[in-house]
This record gives sequence, C-alpha cells and structure tokens, in this order.
Amino acid sequence: QVQLVESGGGLVQAGGSLSLSCAASGRAFSSYTMAWFRQAPGKQREFVAALTWSGLRTYADSVKGRSTISRDNAKNTVYLQMNNLVSEDTAVYYCVVRSGIYASARPEGYDYWGQGTQVTVSS
Repeated sequence: QVQLVESGGGLVQAGGSLSLSCAASGRAFSSYTMAWFRQAPGKQREFVAALTWSGLRTYADSVKGRSTISRDNAKNTVYLQMNNLVSEDTAVYYCVVRSGIYASARPEGYDYWGQGTQVTVSS
C-alpha cells in the first residue's frame, strides 16, 4: 500500500552534514507518523527520529541537538538533516511509516519500511 524510497546517503567527513530524503507513494493514511531508524554493522536497529501527523518531533538522545526531522507535504517527503556527524552515525538509515497519530521508538511499531540508504562517516 505504501512505498518508501530513501536517498541522500553517502560518504561524509566527520564534522560534516548531510540531508536524507524519503519519498512516499501509494495509499495515503488519514493520519500517520513517519520516522527514521538506523542499523550499524553488528548492532541492532535503533530509533533516530520521528515526526507525527500533528508535527510532534521526537529524537534519540544520540542525535538530539544536531539533527532535524521535517516534511514537505506537497512532495510527500520526509527529511532528516544531520549535522556534526561522528563515526557512530555510520549506519544504514531506514525511513518508516505507521498509521495513527502516535510516534514509536520501536521498529515493530511501524508498518512500512524503505530499502535503506547507507551513511558512512569518515575520520
């Protein structure tokens, strides 16, 4: 019903910035939450940021203060701006969506996942 395509990943130097995009298509939900998760090699998938339909933003402590999640409703796209990147940010980043008005920090709480985009931070 919903397809998510991430873009914007790549190789970036430590201390640099990048912006990830996620374009959504398919059946629209009357209300939904979009979020970003990431998974580094050898680690479990972890929550990064979420944006509810009402505009409530939630961030993981690891990225709080240096990341911003936003959306463009006209383009059905959600973004993740990340600044002051560190090696710990290296991971595959996934765009996700769930129906309803509440955000979740658990991956099982989301209904649809994108294919992921690789972010590699060099030092």
